Amino acid sequence: MTTKIPEFEYQRVAVGDVHLNVAVGGAGSPVVLLHGFPETHLMWRHVAADLARDHTVIVPDLRGYGDSDKPAEQDRDTYSKRTMAQDVVELARALGHETFALAGHDRGALVAVRAGLDHPDRVTHLAILDVLPTLDMWDVLHGANAAVAFHLYLMAQPPGLPERMIEGAADEFFAFFLDAWGTSQEAIPPEVRAEYLRASREAVPSIVADYRASAGIDIEHDEADRAAGRRMAMPVTVLQQDWGAALGYDAAGLWSAWAADLDHRTVTAGHFMAEQAPDEIVGHLRALLARQQSPTDPSGTRACATGPSCPAGR
Repeated sequence: MTTKIPEFEYQRVAVGDVHLNVAVGGAGSPVVLLHGFPETHLMWRHVAADLARDHTVIVPDLRGYGDSDKPAEQDRDTYSKRTMAQDVVELARALGHETFALAGHDRGALVAVRAGLDHPDRVTHLAILDVLPTLDMWDVLHGANAAVAFHLYLMAQPPGLPERMIEGAADEFFAFFLDAWGTSQEAIPPEVRAEYLRASREAVPSIVADYRASAGIDIEHDEADRAAGRRMAMPVTVLQQDWGAALGYDAAGLWSAWAADLDHRTVTAGHFMAEQAPDEIVGHLRALLARQQSPTDPSGTRACATGPSCPAGR
């Protein structure tokens, strides 16, 4: 890797069965930032630099991505979001932090949601950028509109064919998403784009395994949480494009079933919002970090505090 976040220190940290490539900068209360597809930790370069003025900012490549280890898919757990969330908790602990705020984009956001559900005593604040929970994501895709998510169905197939198909035209495949999902070519400069394509080209089997898990074991974990009535207790901010209007669902309503203290915002910056509108994203993250955890209600979840961050009607 030749492109790095300026003034951040890089190291490889052992967590469980993998070593993660991680950039660390700043000082203060810890914030962990998780990247999406088809990107690496570099997607957070602008946001991380700003937050590092008064936070310790931890920016890893997820297992299977970037310059982190890419173990072979031994079983359904290898790339489950539960396993990847455990990576994040162990990474923070290895760097000296028992608790931390967490923000995730796209695939990293799914990992962040799982961390919030599995480790509520570790995650103090949670930001989710432009996804739905796995279970809801599959539920809202139907008819011709589901074509927008064709890659989900391709990579859900058993091992073999999807990997070979993508490897046959890897740069074209990954570049399609960088072009189709972006609203500004200037937001991802050529050297960063080249790094995304290199990293993705070298990680096809593990990227497919990550997506395959979201069509299997990740659904099972979400279903178990929904059946048990589990909700994320920490303050949660969700930033999304208006996919609800496009695909016919109530995004804020879906998220309120998972988060007791929710601030849901619709943004216009496009999918790669941390690169296309970093100042706006920093503003939302700083507002989240300033929120206090609400008191626990008798059901064991946290009641939404009064004020502008509380959804109407809650």
